[in-house]
Amino acid sequence: MHSGSTDHLGGQTFECPSDGELDNIQVYSEAVQRPGKVILTLHAFDKETKNWGPVLSSSEIEVDRKNNEKWICFQFPAVPLHKNNNYGFRLKSPDALMAIGEAAWPNKSPFAYGEEWTGSNLDTLGHYFRYFSLAFKVELRA
Repeated sequence: MHSGSTDHLGGQTFECPSDGELDNIQVYSEAVQRPGKVILTLHAFDKETKNWGPVLSSSEIEVDRKNNEKWICFQFPAVPLHKNNNYGFRLKSPDALMAIGEAAWPNKSPFAYGEEWTGSNLDTLGHYFRYFSLAFKVELRA
């Protein structure tokens, strides 16, 4: 996520499958090359205009090599999410270098409920990928 003077950002958009209160978001850490703090911010997301809304909530954790090939959990205070609404999360770090797991769709039927996003401090609009998805879990409480 961080290399030299460029901060690389990763993220994922998703459609919420049901009403509930967000408990946590988990991402799969392929590898942590440099330990440090990772911050996840949650946003409302307009999938038509690809516009990230203001931060709804955020969570931060410290990662190190013990997090290699493991799910890492970002806990949240109760944040209401609504069925069929679109949200997105962004990951950034001032000092850690971490690879997040992802999945690729093998044919022309992309993931229907979200897109992977990458950006940087030099390219804040970033790029969206319909045929990729970060490996992530969103846990809601009814």
